[in-house]
Parts: sequence; C-alpha cells; structure tokens
Amino acid sequence: MDNKILDIFIPGPAGRLEAKYFKSKKATSPIALVLQPHPQYGGTMNNKVVVETFNTFMENNFSVCRVNFRGVGKSDGEFDDGQGELADAAAALDWLERENFDNSQCWVSGFSFGSLIAMQLLMRRPEINRFVAISPQPNVYDFSFLSPCPTSGIMLYGKKDELVPVEFINELNKRLSSQKGIKVEFQSIADANHFFAKSESVLIKNLDKYIKKETALY
Repeated sequence: MDNKILDIFIPGPAGRLEAKYFKSKKATSPIALVLQPHPQYGGTMNNKVVVETFNTFMENNFSVCRVNFRGVGKSDGEFDDGQGELADAAAALDWLERENFDNSQCWVSGFSFGSLIAMQLLMRRPEINRFVAISPQPNVYDFSFLSPCPTSGIMLYGKKDELVPVEFINELNKRLSSQKGIKVEFQSIADANHFFAKSESVLIKNLDKYIKKETALY
C-alpha cells in the first residue's frame, strides 16, 4: 500500500511545505488533514502517532495528507509560534480540497501541539465536520476559543499523560459536553503516556472504530 503515498510540496504562506499524500480511488471519498506535534521539540510529520493516524485514515478510504510545518524537514520558513503553523495548515487544507473537490466529509486531526492547530483551524473552516485531537494540552494552551465548538469529534488521551494533569482534560470535557447539537467524545487510553509509547495499537484501534462509526452515516 505504501507505494501509493506520494511525496509532494504544497505552496504555503512562507514558501513550500513538504507533505505526504494518499488519494483514495473512491470518488467522493472523505478527506483528512493530519498535523504534527511541536516542531521545537522534535515534532515532524513522520512522528509515529502522526504516521499511524495517517495510515488509519488511508485504510478507511480517505484521501489524506500529512504535512511538515514551516521550517521542519524540507518545508521553507521558520517556526512562528502557532500563528504561521495555523496558516500552513489552512494552506494544506486548501490544497487537499482542490484535489478532492467532491469530498463527502472533511476531517482534521492533530497530535499534541498539532491538536491545538487542528482545533483552531476547525473554528475558521465551517466545512470541517469531524475532528480528532490526540493528546491535547489544555494546561499549556487555552482551549476556551472552543466556545461553542462547531462540530463533533473525539479527544484521545493517555491516562498516564505525564505532561497534562487529568483535571484539565476533565474541565475541557465538562465544557464541551454541555453544548447542544454536537458530541465530543473523550477517550482515555489506560496505560498510555503523552506520546503513546507502547500504546499506539490501542490508540489506533479506538481511532479506527470512531472513523468507521462516523463515516457510516454518510
């Protein structure tokens, strides 16, 4: 399956962005953008969780793209503290939509810092109708902009996340679960830490189940 994954460059606001792309053969297939963890802590689009998430979308017949933010790998530019990375994500989504203008669903997913950018993108792009946030950090980043959160999605986190005290996740859960008309699922993975070391398979099983459930509606 791997040979169908293309190495591409996407025109971004700070120059070209390095990306990997898989196009589903199915017409009107859903699309997904997968975002990397923090560039200044070694995050790239080849992070294990990002790759596994990408593969799970691919196996569920999505056209899917993962991208290196500015200054990472062969992407031009330099780290811009979130603002530029959000612009990069928007450019990648523009490209993905142009390639798949007849898509049936539009998903955005991110891991750690990538989940923050994914949620910020979600607030700006009404066509996104599902999200996947893996290891969000509401203790580090203010997620209060998600009021109200415009669409349903899932937050997956490790029960043993050493970077995020669980009360911050519970607080976010409480805030989002009080909203009407959308359902944000929170799923904890029992023995997982922030990076899902040794727990990737459980993470992916949960993700796969959620994707299958939410795409069956279409």
